This record gives sequence, C-alpha cells and structure tokens, in this order.
Amino acid sequence: MAGPPLRDRVIDECTAKPGSVEDYPFGDQVAVFKVCGRMFALVSLGPPPGSVSLKCDPGLALDLRARHPAITAGYHLNKRHWNTVALDGSVPDDELDELIDHSYDLVVARLTRAQRNELRS
Repeated sequence: MAGPPLRDRVIDECTAKPGSVEDYPFGDQVAVFKVCGRMFALVSLGPPPGSVSLKCDPGLALDLRARHPAITAGYHLNKRHWNTVALDGSVPDDELDELIDHSYDLVVARLTRAQRNELRS
C-alpha cells in the first residue's frame, strides 16, 4: 500500500523541523516554511505533482541540477542559492529528505547563537 502523496510527505518533513512555522505570505497556493522568520522551504499547493523550493549550497545546487532533470534553479528565487524540485517521484525519497535537512541546516547556521540555542531547548 502506498504512503501519503509525496507533497504531503514533504510538508510533514518541513513541519517536523524544530521551530518550523508554516506561513502563506505569497497567497494560498504556496506554503512557506520558516525558522526564526527565515524561509527554508516553499511548497507549491497547485495541481499535482507540485514542487518544493529549497535553499542549497551553490556548488551542490549545480551538481543536483546536472544529475536530476526534476531539479531546476529556484523558481522566483535567487537561482544561485535555491533549487526547485518537481515532486514527480524521480528524486529518491531519502535524497529529498536530505535536501530538506540541508536547506533547514543552512538557514539555522545563519541564525544568531541565541536563536540556535532556543531551537535546541
């Protein structure tokens, strides 16, 4: 039996991050996940399959785009630091989870020490 749709799984992964807040600053078609007010994921809520945009190290971003047709430069975002992943199932679930973790970790690393300590408590 299949699990939840991929987009729902991505939303659950983003929601589970410490300090994660779901917001809709761009309207009701995009769920934006933030930690301490900083975006780490944008999930499109339009027709399937949907997509998720994630912050990414610039070198890794280029490598991922070369390896996966479903990964492209961030849609309406800084294309050097963001990738958009089509949720068509072609990127393995474990790799997608790693990309969500990577995006979250990049944002948390830029927080103040006090903010990071608060997330750990």
